[in-house]
Amino acid sequence: MRGGERCLESLCRLFPGAPVYTLLHAPGTVSPEIERRPITCSFLQRIPGVARRYRSLLPLFPAAVERFDLSAFDLVLSSSHCAAKGVRPRPGALHVCYCHTPMRYVYDQRDAYFQTPLSRTLAAPLLRYLRRWDQGTVPRVHRFIANSGHVRERIRRCYGREADVVPPPVETGRFSISDRTEDYFLIVSALVPYKRIDIAVDAFNRLGLPLRIVGDGPERKRLERRARPNVSFLGWLPDDRLPDLYARALAFVLPGVEDFGIAPVEAQAAGRPVIALRAGGALETVMEGQTGVFFWPQTPEALAETVRAFDPSTFCPEDLRAHARRFDRSIFERRIREIIAEAWEAHVNR
Repeated sequence: MRGGERCLESLCRLFPGAPVYTLLHAPGTVSPEIERRPITCSFLQRIPGVARRYRSLLPLFPAAVERFDLSAFDLVLSSSHCAAKGVRPRPGALHVCYCHTPMRYVYDQRDAYFQTPLSRTLAAPLLRYLRRWDQGTVPRVHRFIANSGHVRERIRRCYGREADVVPPPVETGRFSISDRTEDYFLIVSALVPYKRIDIAVDAFNRLGLPLRIVGDGPERKRLERRARPNVSFLGWLPDDRLPDLYARALAFVLPGVEDFGIAPVEAQAAGRPVIALRAGGALETVMEGQTGVFFWPQTPEALAETVRAFDPSTFCPEDLRAHARRFDRSIFERRIREIIAEAWEAHVNR
């Protein structure tokens, strides 16, 4: 599961009787904890071949999310990185938004998604529309919760609103320390433009060191063509395969700017250090010299130089695990429960 789904799974545990509303759903692709809920999909679900084409339906997301009938609910909790925060609660209802990020491609990461002058020109009218809509839906949210301090700053900058910070849940108990490591570095990531996996591929092409990449996405074919034989693509793997891959790696590599970044914390829970870009959520999850090292600027040359100087023997696996426990699921659920209770009390007593 990706980070947003892990958050939704924990929210479902906190509110066991609550139904789930989502733009799209493919049965069997999420955890049983989510799957067993009543799930209401938007009208987009009825479009033939939507599972393959959903990215092209972005212009319809605002209309789809606004059509959900939430009139029966006193509390609406949205988990949003795109359009979910734009739902229309009934008058008098409380809306709390757990924000993974404001829309990246509408604000400060446009070039990562639209990489040619032509694509940026063609996308400009759509992005202007989405930005106006996104700004217009901010008053529908009574309280924001950000998944990191990095995202809290983006919420301030994009929406002019304050937010509590609650890091996403990590199932630290799933991971354990291995008694031996193997000679490879590891990435676990969706293969999408803003993750900048191309930087890691180029760096390891230069180094000739083994890099294993777990994940899939629209960038995969392009990255495979770019990579030399020492870089291997393992595709999507079930969750039960990941703990051993983490635990035997020399280090986890994070080349992009993450809003938070669950995978680096999972690596630390398995006792493995992180080599991360000095930016974004990694600054909150990686302790330099204690649980990992940073590189800067965001170039293959800088990453390659950091990997050459990296010495995994200087890190204590038990210290790495102890640090990762700060982000355990139990802490996430306790903080969410506290914030919603506080928001509800303020809402009914206003």
